[in-house]
Amino acid sequence: MKPAPFDHVRAMSLDHAIDTLVAGDGDAKVLAGGQSLIPLLAMRLAQPTVLVDLGSLPELAYIRADGEIVEIGAMTRTRDVETSSAIRSTVPLLPAALRYSGHVTIRNRGTLGGSAAHSDPAAETPAVLRALDADLVVVGPNGRRTIPAADFFRSFLVSALEPDEILTAIRIPKQPAGTVVAVEEFARRHGDFAVVAVMGSARVDESGAVADVRISLAGAGPTPVRADAAEGLLRDQTPSTDLVLAAAAAAAGAIDPVSDIHGPADYRRTLTEVLTRRCLQRLLTSTEQRRAA
Repeated sequence: MKPAPFDHVRAMSLDHAIDTLVAGDGDAKVLAGGQSLIPLLAMRLAQPTVLVDLGSLPELAYIRADGEIVEIGAMTRTRDVETSSAIRSTVPLLPAALRYSGHVTIRNRGTLGGSAAHSDPAAETPAVLRALDADLVVVGPNGRRTIPAADFFRSFLVSALEPDEILTAIRIPKQPAGTVVAVEEFARRHGDFAVVAVMGSARVDESGAVADVRISLAGAGPTPVRADAAEGLLRDQTPSTDLVLAAAAAAAGAIDPVSDIHGPADYRRTLTEVLTRRCLQRLLTSTEQRRAA
């Protein structure tokens, strides 16, 4: 199929982009990397009358790792984030998750902000931002506001962005030294969206107890899911096989997945439990190896 007719506007500044969105009165869409929007246009699942192209705004593409916060411009290419040494050393869970995001050619074109704004619950970006307690900075005609990831992802392909707002940056707290990360994902083919993915990080204290743990799920509901119950079971406890099994069961028991052509809800629950168990086993093995070293 071919897209419905639309006007293409190359934004000359952020203000110009916002003014164009305002003039579009809800019928304008932002074009970032285009890896999600262009297929929707081709299938006429999205039919905006105006596309506002942010490709000429290099000020929205950057990585800054100063202080305790890493800030990433929304137009930064996913592959640049994935391969950044500054990102690997400060928020290692982010590149570990992004390696599963489509194919390299897609990551070369797609942007971190575009993936976040698209708000697909099966995608890696929303889930990893949820795990990392990221803040998303948006700008619109009424000024700038910062939205926690927990509030940004509202439903399937629905975010907290207003029609005349643009996501400009993502701010992520640095992960403490000694943090280990792991990602477990099941997809029908390499590069496909996850049926279920589990992204986790952990850090143990000198006694071997879990000082910090984060578990986030993709494909487990209409939004990315933070496995709070599982985290609560693990935090401040000495890891054991029984504890890992209980945490995996808690993660699966707390989700409300949907049935679709990729699998029924019960299948996703089973995958969640299995993948969470594998993810936690990898994390705890890594923490033990780190302590032994």
